[in-house]
Amino acid sequence: MASHIVGYPRMGPKRELKFALESFWDGKSTAEDLQKVSADLRSSIWKQMSAAGTKFIPSNTFAHYDQVLDTTAMLGAVPPRYGYTGGEIGLDVYFSMARGNASVPAMEMTKWFDTNYHYIVPELGPEVNFSYASHKAVNEYKEAKALGVDTVPVLVGPVSYLLLSKAAKGVDKSFDLLSLLPKILPIYKEVITELKAAGATWIQLDEPVLVMDLEGHKLQAFTGAYAELESTLSGLNVLVETYFADIPAEAYKTLTSLKGVTAFGFDLVRGTKTLDLVKAGFPEGKYLFAGVVDGRNIWANDFAASLSTLQALEGIVGKDKLVVSTSCSLLHTAVDLINETKLDDEIKSWLAFAAQKVVEVNALAKALAGQKDEALFSANAAALASRRSSPRVTNEGVQKAAAALKGSDHRRATNVSARLDAQQKKLNLPILPTTTIGSFPQTVELRRVRREYKAKKVSEEDYVKAIKEEIKKVVDLQEELDIDVLVHGEPERNDMVEYFGEQLSGFAFTANGWVQSYGSRCVKPPVIYGDVSRPKAMTVFWSAMAQSMTSRPMKGMLTGPVTILNWSFVRNDQPRHETCYQIALAIKDEVEDLEKGGIGVIQIDEAALREGLPLRKSEHAFYLDWAVHSFRITNCGVQDSTQIHTHMCYSHFNDIIHSIIDMDADVITIENSRSDEKLLSVFREGVKYGAGIGPGVYDIHSPRIPSSEEIADRVNKMLAVLEQNILWVNPDCGLKTRKYTEVKPALKNMVDAAKLIRSQLASAK
Repeated sequence: MASHIVGYPRMGPKRELKFALESFWDGKSTAEDLQKVSADLRSSIWKQMSAAGTKFIPSNTFAHYDQVLDTTAMLGAVPPRYGYTGGEIGLDVYFSMARGNASVPAMEMTKWFDTNYHYIVPELGPEVNFSYASHKAVNEYKEAKALGVDTVPVLVGPVSYLLLSKAAKGVDKSFDLLSLLPKILPIYKEVITELKAAGATWIQLDEPVLVMDLEGHKLQAFTGAYAELESTLSGLNVLVETYFADIPAEAYKTLTSLKGVTAFGFDLVRGTKTLDLVKAGFPEGKYLFAGVVDGRNIWANDFAASLSTLQALEGIVGKDKLVVSTSCSLLHTAVDLINETKLDDEIKSWLAFAAQKVVEVNALAKALAGQKDEALFSANAAALASRRSSPRVTNEGVQKAAAALKGSDHRRATNVSARLDAQQKKLNLPILPTTTIGSFPQTVELRRVRREYKAKKVSEEDYVKAIKEEIKKVVDLQEELDIDVLVHGEPERNDMVEYFGEQLSGFAFTANGWVQSYGSRCVKPPVIYGDVSRPKAMTVFWSAMAQSMTSRPMKGMLTGPVTILNWSFVRNDQPRHETCYQIALAIKDEVEDLEKGGIGVIQIDEAALREGLPLRKSEHAFYLDWAVHSFRITNCGVQDSTQIHTHMCYSHFNDIIHSIIDMDADVITIENSRSDEKLLSVFREGVKYGAGIGPGVYDIHSPRIPSSEEIADRVNKMLAVLEQNILWVNPDCGLKTRKYTEVKPALKNMVDAAKLIRSQLASAK
């Protein structure tokens, strides 16, 4: 009986690592303190897996920041700006790369495939001087061994590492990253040789880029790299692990014929098509690590279905060559259901977090070996049956309304230029109108009031009074700064998804369901377990109150359906797009109620639209079609004179520009201040865009206050490619995380810059 876990969350069941890291960064604790918390977390994870009966327990999947950064440290690939001069890389250089320091900026961070986790992107070029500079993989293997646990050390594979890197600044963009293989393979050999000497019998190399659309020469790089490693790997069992999608047929052929490799791991949750490839042919005598337990969601496994998949595979690869595994690392799911004391028992019975998934993998492995735990299996079947038949999951009305959407593509009655004319008659805005993205700083006092209200320590009356005062303060400040389209500042909101989820049916919330996003930052995604509907208005009370305080337009503020979907744990018993359409209908009700309540400008944020894009190009069109359609559903019913805004984070915006135009919003504001040039190049290349557009004119993620000259200079660059009658002037994101001492001067400079350019344009006329 054999079971395997691809990787495990690092933060700890109560976010112990987060607090230890932040304390260390703030200078409140020592490196020794941090290392002690880390060692305790690792040892408890290894012991927990061992106690559950796991045969293949991973080591080196723990990281103080990120596993790709750990690999960069192992290879000594430190960019020159960090002043590294050789030797073992310590925490100071490591955290400088991750977070920057007083004198130099951090390395770039980007999304890990299509998850909400972010990795630190290696910066490589022909000049990089690679050296074996972090012995972490070997040290952690020895650390586990000293505790009596024999682990499988995990490394990011050499080819995936290079393909996930970027050319460093000053290196020609056409530089072939794979040309560095001969320089990094000698270091991989050193690491593997040391692991063998320390007693390792298995090693896991993660090569997830194999699930992407790879050109032939990239596949050849795998063949070459593993042939080069073959003699070093001999005497070890070697698992090459893939995850997040099914593996294309060509890549499967390449993978299963790699030299020196004894085992192959596949994601059989998101990669069901891989089963067909395995059935058509699997190399004799090799191991198959079958990822049947979902590492990316929080639902309990369907034991009966998994067992029948595993039995079919056993017939192909043989009983002693099949290992039960997770679909990917459990990093992407919450840590332990045991800490959820407030979730009701019915919903809890439908869930499995990382600790429970370890138990599930082992239960399946035992059942496969003929030692089925009948009580566990029947409890699993009962929980699944209750989820299928629960009246909380199914809402006939919602199902009918969603089914009725099929016949239309939900466009507004007239085109965008006619709508902008109708809106201008009503709003009477100057050219280059100024606005902000939505949130204003959230003070300690404000968070305290919200917390106490939630704990029923302050009355509803006192809470409303406190929030009303805060809104008044924000409205007065914007009027004083002479901003054209105002916001209420969102003082009543904790999080842009949770705030809505708490008011929609079909959502549940956890107390400790935290998942690492990057570094010490964790998010707590809501759980969408059933049909989604909106029992009553969610934001109209506050928006109408704010509008009554000013004669200027007040923006209503909503989170769009695709973003709510992509930032939640989504039910797996119906296609994602069906859930998205249900959320869209709920937001549509809210948009129409805001309009009735006298709100003439309504912003529907789709920050995460790009994040849901599937890994394979062949699946892009279908996703973009339903995602954009969902957005249009929310606002297809409003009058021409109601102005619909959306806000998006710039992330490779250019490759989906036509879908963005197809969203048909009246105005789009974009978080782009770190990538101006890239964004504007789209319009330079002649993409016709007729709606309002507000590329962010300054970066709110930094405490720096830009001068009005600097902002004016950026606006002028934008005017070189965009018409003056469609350009808006705004920061690039919400201001929630900033201080008022930063926000006031920055917004004043922004408004001054807009006024300066208006007067220049007027005199030019």
